[in-house]
Amino acid sequence: MADDPKRPQNPNIPIQASARTQRGFYSNLARVTHSPEEFVLDFLFLHHDPPFGRLGARVLLSPAHMKRLAAALQENVSRYETRFGVIQEHPGPDMPGGMN
Repeated sequence: MADDPKRPQNPNIPIQASARTQRGFYSNLARVTHSPEEFVLDFLFLHHDPPFGRLGARVLLSPAHMKRLAAALQENVSRYETRFGVIQEHPGPDMPGGMN
């Protein structure tokens, strides 16, 4: 991302979150959809016995913010692999109904 001289580099903005949000949600499946106005990221946990999925979070992003997020994710994966080694890719869980 390009540096913006008008934007503080490390703004000290206090972030508040409920205890439930702070615990987080484990996701073993993510679904991305989009329209001309927004991207929708659904983070799900797929249970296998009996099979069902649970939506843990849905995040809606503007196209510009999605592009910044994609760049930040790629940068962090690269940093991770430099420090810990290449991440081995494995097939994700099978989703009924063509949701893969």
